[in-house]
Amino acid sequence: MKLKLITICFALSVASSFAQKKLADKFFDNYGYIKATELYKEAVKKGDSSAHVLTRLGDCYYNNSDSENAAIWYGAALKQHKDVHPEYIFKYIQTLRSTGNIEEADVWTKKFQSIQTSDSRIKGYNPDEDDFLKKFAPRTDKVVNIEGVPFNTPNSDFGSYIHNGKMYFASAKPDNNGKVYNWNKEPFLDIFEVSVTEDNGKTKFGTPNFLNAQKINTDYHEAIVAITNDGKTLYFTRDNVTKRNKLDYNKKGTSNLKIYKATLQEDGSWGDIKELPFNDTNTSNGHPALNPENDKLYFVSDREGGYGQTDIYYVDILEDGKYGEPQNLGPLVNTQGREMFPFIDKENTLYFSSDGFLNLGLLDIFKSDILKGIESDPKNLGEPYNSGYDDFAYFIDNETQKGYFSSNRLGGQGGDDIYQFNSYTCSQSITGIARDSKTNTVLPGVTVRLIDTNGIVLSQTETNADGTYEFKDVDCNQTYNVVGSLDDYKEDKTVVNTDDENGSKNEANLYLTPLIIDNQIVINPIFFDFDKWNIRTDAEYELENIVDVMRKHPTMVIKIESHTDSRGSNNYNMKLSDRRAKSTQDYLLSRGITPERIESAIGYGETQLLNKCSDGVKCTPEEHQLNRRSYFYIIKE
Repeated sequence: MKLKLITICFALSVASSFAQKKLADKFFDNYGYIKATELYKEAVKKGDSSAHVLTRLGDCYYNNSDSENAAIWYGAALKQHKDVHPEYIFKYIQTLRSTGNIEEADVWTKKFQSIQTSDSRIKGYNPDEDDFLKKFAPRTDKVVNIEGVPFNTPNSDFGSYIHNGKMYFASAKPDNNGKVYNWNKEPFLDIFEVSVTEDNGKTKFGTPNFLNAQKINTDYHEAIVAITNDGKTLYFTRDNVTKRNKLDYNKKGTSNLKIYKATLQEDGSWGDIKELPFNDTNTSNGHPALNPENDKLYFVSDREGGYGQTDIYYVDILEDGKYGEPQNLGPLVNTQGREMFPFIDKENTLYFSSDGFLNLGLLDIFKSDILKGIESDPKNLGEPYNSGYDDFAYFIDNETQKGYFSSNRLGGQGGDDIYQFNSYTCSQSITGIARDSKTNTVLPGVTVRLIDTNGIVLSQTETNADGTYEFKDVDCNQTYNVVGSLDDYKEDKTVVNTDDENGSKNEANLYLTPLIIDNQIVINPIFFDFDKWNIRTDAEYELENIVDVMRKHPTMVIKIESHTDSRGSNNYNMKLSDRRAKSTQDYLLSRGITPERIESAIGYGETQLLNKCSDGVKCTPEEHQLNRRSYFYIIKE
C-alpha cells in the first residue's frame, strides 16, 4: 500500500511538472519571460531538470539581457545533458564572456568549434546546413550591397587596399615562370595594382597590372600592403627569400613570412626595399597595417609569448626611421585561435579577422574600439560581410562608406575573391498610442517592449501622459513585435515590418483590455472539456491574469462561480459545475493565493445558460462550450 501511494504521488508530481512546463511554454512563446521564469523554476522544484526547462530558463534571462542568470541555467543544461543543441553552447559562451568569465568561455569555444568542424551530429545538427548562428549576428542600421570585382580570377585574389585612386591587391594570376605553390597548386602570389574611379556613383576599374616596382614581386609570395599618408612608403609581406631570390629556411626547414618596406622613387616606382628589423627566421610576421597617424605599424605574428596560433602586434614608428619593440595587442583582441589581416580606418577602428571568437563559419571579420581606449569585446560584423566560409582583409573608406573584403564563399570566381561593398545608414522609428480597448482613453505608464524575431528584448520604454511612445533608430527591413503591458490590463501585441526607406515612421497603436470591470475580474472564458473539471493549459494561461490582479491587490477577496452546458441531468451538471469551481479555486491556491481571499467557489449547473442551448435544443459543440464558463466577482478591494 505504501509503495502504491508513493507511485501515485510520483505520478501526480510528474503530471504537475508537465502541466507547469506547458503553461510556461505558452507564456514564453508570447514573450512573457517573467511569468515563464517563475513557472519554469517551479517545474525545476518539482523535479523537472530536463534540457528543455533548463535552456528555456536560460533563454528567459538571455532575452532580457540578464547574462549572469542566463549563464547559470545554460551551464546547468550543458553540464547535465550531453545532447543540448550547439545553439546553447553559443549562447553560454556569449554570457560567459559578458560576465567576464573568459577562461571558461575559451574552454566552451573550443568545444563549439570542434562541433562546427567535426562530423559529429547533435540532435540533427549539421554545421553545413544549420544556420542558427545567423540569428545571433549583430544587427546593423546599415543597408549593404556587395558584388565581386570584375578582375577576380579562378585562383586566389585578396587583400584590397586603396590609396590615391589605386587599389593594391594580391593575386595568384598565372605567370610565365610556371612555378606553383604546392599547398594549393596555384601560382605564387604577387602584388597587383589597378586604377579605381567613381562615375555617377558607380565604381570603375582599370586593367590590373603588376605593381610598378623594382624587385618587389619575386618567384614566391608577396601580399598585403599598407601605404603611408604621404604616399612615400609601402609596407608589404613576402616569403623569406635570399639575395639570390631563393626561399630561405630556418633550422626546422620552414620558410616564414617577413615584412618589408619600399620607398617611392622619382620615376613613380617602388624601390629601395628593406627588411624590417623585428623580423626573424624562426617566426612569421606579415599583414602590415598603419594607424591614421602613421606612428604605429600593426602586424600579425606567430612569435612566442602570444595568446594563440597568430596574434596581432604593433611597433612604434620612431622619428629617426627606427622601430620600437613589438607589443602584443592583448587578450581583448587575441585568442587561442588565429587573428589576422588587421586594418585601421580613419576613425581608429580596428578591423581584423579571427577564428578564435564565436563566428558564422571559419575566419570572420570583427571590429574593435580598443585603439580608442575602449575595452570591450570585438564585434562580429555579421552578414553579409561574414559567411560560413573565410572572410577577411576588410578595408573601408569612412567618407564614402564604400570598401572591400575578401572571401572564399560560394558564388565567386574561385578560390579567394575580392568583394566591393557600399553601405548606407537606414533607420526608422516606431510610434504609437496605448489606449484602453473598452473606453478608448489613453493609458500613460504602459511598459512597451520592442522584441525582435529571436524573442530578444531590444528596447523598453513607457508611454507618456498622453499615452504616446516612440522607439527611434530601429533597423530597416526587419520584423518587430511591440508588446504593451500595464497592471490590471491584459497585454496587447502588434507586429511591425519596416521597409527599406530611410526615416520612415511606423505606427503601432496598442489596445489593452482591462481586467477589472465594475465588480468583476474579467478574463477570457475558462473553458472545460465536455464532462471534465480539470483545468486545461489554455485555462491556466487565463487564470494567471487572476493571479496577477490578486497579487497586485493584496487585500482583494473574490468569489468564483462556475457554469455548465445543458447536456446531462440537472443534478449531475450542478455537481459538475461545483467541481469545476473547486478546481478553479484549487489552481489559484496552488499559485499562492491564500484561502481566506476566496470567499466561495460555487457551481450553478445549467441554471444560467448564455444562449438557446437548453435541454432538447440541437447545438454545435462550440455553442455548448460557450456555457461552460467561470466568473470572478470582487467582494472586497
